Amino acid sequence: MGRGVTGLAPACLRASQLELFSPGAPGWPFGDFHALPGRRLCGRPLQIRQVARPGAGPEAAEGRGAGLSSLIMDPECSQLLPALCSVLADPRQPVTDDTCLEKLLDWFKTITEAGSSLLLLQENPCLLGLLCHVLKPQDLSPRVLAFSLRLAGMLAAQEDCFQYLQGDSSLFVASAAGQLLVHVLGLSLQGPAEGHPGLQTGDWPVCAQKIVSHIEESLRSAATPQITQALNVLTTTFGHCHNPWTQVLWVRLSPLVARLLEKDPVPAAHSLVDLLLSVARSPVLSSSSCGLWETLAQTLSHLSPTQAGPLALGILKLQECPQALRAQAFAVLLQPLTCVLEATAQAPGLLDSWDGTGGASVTVDTLLASKAACVGLLCRTLAHLELLQPLPQRPSPWPQAPLLGATVTILRLCSGSATPTSDAGGHLCAFLVGCVRVQRAALDFLGTLSRGTGPRELVTQVFAVLLEYLTSPDSSPTVLKKAFQATFRWLQSSPETPGCSDLDPHAQLFLRELLPVLPKRLCSPCWEVRDSGLEFLTQMIGRWGGQAGFRRALLASEVPELTEQLLRDPESYVRASAVAAMGQLSSQGLRVTPASPEHPGGQQKSLLAELLHILSTDSEGFPRRAVMHVFTQWLRDGHADVAADTERFVARVLQVASQDLDWEVRAQGLELALVFLEQTLGRPSSHCPYAVTPPVAAPPGPLAQALRPLCRVQLFEFAFRALFDCDRPVAQKSCDLLLFLRAQTASYSGPQGSGSVPEVASVEAALQRWQAGDQGQPLGYLEPEVVVAVLRSMDLEGLRGALAESSDRVEKSPQSLLQDMLATVGALGEDEADCY
Repeated sequence: MGRGVTGLAPACLRASQLELFSPGAPGWPFGDFHALPGRRLCGRPLQIRQVARPGAGPEAAEGRGAGLSSLIMDPECSQLLPALCSVLADPRQPVTDDTCLEKLLDWFKTITEAGSSLLLLQENPCLLGLLCHVLKPQDLSPRVLAFSLRLAGMLAAQEDCFQYLQGDSSLFVASAAGQLLVHVLGLSLQGPAEGHPGLQTGDWPVCAQKIVSHIEESLRSAATPQITQALNVLTTTFGHCHNPWTQVLWVRLSPLVARLLEKDPVPAAHSLVDLLLSVARSPVLSSSSCGLWETLAQTLSHLSPTQAGPLALGILKLQECPQALRAQAFAVLLQPLTCVLEATAQAPGLLDSWDGTGGASVTVDTLLASKAACVGLLCRTLAHLELLQPLPQRPSPWPQAPLLGATVTILRLCSGSATPTSDAGGHLCAFLVGCVRVQRAALDFLGTLSRGTGPRELVTQVFAVLLEYLTSPDSSPTVLKKAFQATFRWLQSSPETPGCSDLDPHAQLFLRELLPVLPKRLCSPCWEVRDSGLEFLTQMIGRWGGQAGFRRALLASEVPELTEQLLRDPESYVRASAVAAMGQLSSQGLRVTPASPEHPGGQQKSLLAELLHILSTDSEGFPRRAVMHVFTQWLRDGHADVAADTERFVARVLQVASQDLDWEVRAQGLELALVFLEQTLGRPSSHCPYAVTPPVAAPPGPLAQALRPLCRVQLFEFAFRALFDCDRPVAQKSCDLLLFLRAQTASYSGPQGSGSVPEVASVEAALQRWQAGDQGQPLGYLEPEVVVAVLRSMDLEGLRGALAESSDRVEKSPQSLLQDMLATVGALGEDEADCY
């Protein structure tokens, strides 16, 4: 096999060796997915269609024969496959069910075993596109990455397909083959090099020597793609292999890596940073004297500010690192903010305690080069510092005050309220004014800085700039959301008044200025703004709803009344947030409805009735889920409306939830049922200090008497129906609830066998009909003895094990599998998920 377009596939790596990495083969590094027994679905294999190539004889359809037959998928599956590959390649689309990927792999394995892998790729180029894409540096799901590597090994196990892949000019060879090279290198050195740590590369096995030689040739290449591929292979090697031979490998290759810094610009800078950080994290290499720290320091000084940021952050996140290198790395991160402070004629003070500031002029040039460069550098800098701030190994002393000042200045430059006093400041203002990207990044970092302290005058500036953004008509919905989040974090971190847990006077003054703004946001024509305002209100009530200062300010505003009106908002997200906010207001006694002709004397319509109406009639799932969460919390906290007649409340809620089409509503119904069960049987649960009536206590008397309230609210019928729910999370939750109940009734000494209770046989027969899909006939009221006997006769442990192994839905064909996976992420064009 030749080097092809990559120079990274040595002749020692043959197609037969790729079988080492096919699913189930020894040495496969990712293990198996949790396959179903026999890898069959519903007791039979996935259906595929076998046809002969044009011109082939009848014998071709019987199998692979002389290579003239092929196994192809139905046209419907071929049409669905490209969309599925796009979903798998998109890190924003989570694939939550491992078994779906396992079934998909089973299907491909069946095709390749009975036909040609080459023909499969040729007829479905989207598969090759998936393999090309998934191994790019990105936040891809590990299960999708593992699936792709297993698919690559399966396809390349056939010689013709292997040669086809090697001849492809795409990134597949650069990524998948690179991953395979790493594993081959590790496997070939498991014996000789591990047994003799001092063994030099010249004494390594021939296969390993050829791999290293090809990597060296690629590092010397003038082509950036070649260098990138070599660096990626080394990054994976040092990231996964921590044996002594890796030190020998680094000593041999590090001069070639360092030589890349002599080029202008530095080629493959991103991959170079990844490699150096991978080496620095290696326990073998970081503790040895191999010139690593010197190489890192040299790299920091040679890379551009944008390229050096990720390397500086990675160095500062290391557990052990020379102090001089940490100082240099922190100076690199601080430099852009220092330039901002200097451009606005403020005393920076950021670098007084840190050396290595020689890159200031380069940073200024980058900031002033263009709007795109300025925005990109500031966003990356703020994001890196946000990640660094909460870490225990962050630099000390931490320059809290200068960072606060720089962040506030950036926000004012973006809003146009800053007054530049230099040409550089004028350029920055022109670049940043109205820039949503920088505003979001700065508000995120400002919220993170709330964990620290700062001078009173700077904290005052923080609240002032936050109020400016919250009141400005120019703030975009996403910026307003970030501003609300940062505001809550700063209010949360405000020092409390000695002797009480209320907000300090400074924060109370800010709140009095903010509350008049909140009604305007709740009445915004933009639904995202209304939603963000309600989320902020809910957080505030949850934190300070019981404190006098906050209660007075809130009750003096229009906020409670407007929040109740938003229960009927046209947007479902807003209705859901209004439900959560009203639940908090009611729990804290902050729901106030003024007198009206419809309600003389200020009589309020029952919020419980209104929320039940939403649960029963709202066409969208989000508000109904929110109602269930509120009801569960009310039951847990002993809310007055619930405690007035707890059994009636639970029975009504479970009746409505059992008929809901949204599986999350049904699952939350089981959570509510569990809370009621715990309270009825006397298990402790949380109690809200503002509840009028405490939660229900366990009744005295025998266990049968304690179970009667559960029978009266038809909790068992609800749980048994959920046990056979078509959505696995609901069935699993019901199974857990019934197992918990069976454990609680283990000491019950009533009738033990199903034969001693006549009703048990009819209940079991009804459950069997439910399991078969006929759930029309209700169980009605069940006596406690019947419930206990049925629970003891059921194999709940076996059912829980089966639920843990099986998929959410039953798949009977490749087409239904593909459709289900696409429907999960809304890729079929119906019920598209809202990105907000």
